[in-house]
Amino acid sequence: MTDSTRNNDNERATVHAMVELFCKAHHSGDPLCAACTELIAYADARLAACAFGVEKPVCQKCPVHCYRPAMRERMKEIMRYSGPRMILHHPVMAVRHQLHAQRPVPERKPRPAAPQPAPENPARGENFQSLEK
Repeated sequence: MTDSTRNNDNERATVHAMVELFCKAHHSGDPLCAACTELIAYADARLAACAFGVEKPVCQKCPVHCYRPAMRERMKEIMRYSGPRMILHHPVMAVRHQLHAQRPVPERKPRPAAPQPAPENPARGENFQSLEK
């Protein structure tokens, strides 16, 4: 297992554990309610699409806010509730998360430029690249 896979798996497991703690206390979630299941799926998708990859900082310190505002507020509420309780329910995850939060935030990498379409020759309706072949 590579470090990036391990980091993402640890992050994913921590989010799942926090949402489960919150859902059990607030929504009688056993299994998780639909809203919490949706939030976990959204968090997994955001984690998979993270621009920082291996160097991903904790979300609180991240310069890129990739969550939609409503989802971000829901996650903040869950983390405010679950964060202090994690040390009792999942101590290893809690310590790992605190150590991860101490890492420096990486610089934001510029996105690669999108490929530009070839200019077209308006007289013929062809692009110039096809004429060069």
